[in-house]
Amino acid sequence: MSAEAVVTHFLFASALILVAGHGAGWLAQRLKQPYIVGQLAAGIALGPSLLGGMAPRAHALLFPGEIGTALTGLAQFALVVFLFAVGYELDLKVLGDRARTAVTVALAAFVVPMAVGSGCALLFREQLRALDMPAPTVGTVLFAGVALSITAVPVLTAIVRENGLADTVPGVLAVSAAGLLDVLGWTVLAGTMLDGDTGEQALGWQWRALVATGFALLMLLAARPLLRRLLWRTRMEPSLRLALLIGFACASASVTQFLGLHAICGALLAGLVCPRQEDGTLDPDLLRPLHVVSSLLIPYFFVFSGQSVALNGMNATGWLTLLVVTVLAVVTKVGSGSVAARLGGLGRDDARTVGVLLSARGLTELIALNAGLQAGLLSKPLYTVLVFMALATTLFTQPLLLLVRRLSAHGPTPAPGRDAAARVPGPPHRPAQEAPRQPADGSAAQPVADAG
Repeated sequence: MSAEAVVTHFLFASALILVAGHGAGWLAQRLKQPYIVGQLAAGIALGPSLLGGMAPRAHALLFPGEIGTALTGLAQFALVVFLFAVGYELDLKVLGDRARTAVTVALAAFVVPMAVGSGCALLFREQLRALDMPAPTVGTVLFAGVALSITAVPVLTAIVRENGLADTVPGVLAVSAAGLLDVLGWTVLAGTMLDGDTGEQALGWQWRALVATGFALLMLLAARPLLRRLLWRTRMEPSLRLALLIGFACASASVTQFLGLHAICGALLAGLVCPRQEDGTLDPDLLRPLHVVSSLLIPYFFVFSGQSVALNGMNATGWLTLLVVTVLAVVTKVGSGSVAARLGGLGRDDARTVGVLLSARGLTELIALNAGLQAGLLSKPLYTVLVFMALATTLFTQPLLLLVRRLSAHGPTPAPGRDAAARVPGPPHRPAQEAPRQPADGSAAQPVADAG
């Protein structure tokens, strides 16, 4: 294929990906579901299992192998920008007055699913062989636990806002605990990458762990003051500052990718060390374009994810595994989060709301699954199972939340004062305290927030 033909195919595929991804996301919102549900469905539909199975010639024409590298590169760039924004927004000061309860809830909602997932990987290793999984290793066992323990902070935040929970105790507590869950989940995920398939890596895992630790310390101790001096105190033009910070995130991602820790770790780390404004608030001139860029390009990642979904490879064991994994994913999150919140002093209804909110998964789960697949910690059949688990648990969150409200004798407890409500992150174009107070109807949802 000539260079001109490659460019033509790439541009037409991009048009299809962007229109189908955002169109399906909009449709999902009309159906009172998160934006990610539609985008993930579109990515799977454009993959080899559906489009490739029903119209193989059309799939080969739309997505020839020659444009695969370009599409993959755009998907990875979208992830870097998205996770850089996630790291920048992550602020454990959100714990506030309920720090002890939030920590308890986060630990319970992480440890219980982690233990169940890892235990199942060991107990059912013979059954997993039917899904092409090799003998369990430390990395595969830990990754199975991570896959069950993840909570998607962006989609959780969107659900909190859209359901009028931003100024309630369960809403603030769920977002606070989810921030801690993010820290725990990404830390363990980075550890599992060390035990994955190193490919052409010349360094052993011990040396890679040592170098990665040194790099993380360098970023945490030196990068933040250096960035503050170079980019903030010089009053640099916002557009130039944005370009330099995205370049910084890409460079950090390239280091962790080289170390076998996947680019997502470096992107998150870059966001964590990125300094805020002098008063400690997020810089809207930085955050808004980050959300716009990641929201625009994220459909490339969903199509990239959909290319590895193998529906035609799902046998009876696969469908049974999907049912079991989905039930475990919901029950462990809702149960552990609810019990921990109840022990922390919340009422029964508020505790149930916290548990349901923490069961929300989304783009964060897909990012982890793709990292595990690339590291050799997942087989393609099990990857397919877990992708559909992520889709199912995301779909179930809103109905379960409505069920809890119907069973509740009264509404969620208001958070004391407006400060707590303001801590719940809002969309980039308006403050969180102006979030809608009515149940989600899709009209006010933001694609950026729902993408998570």
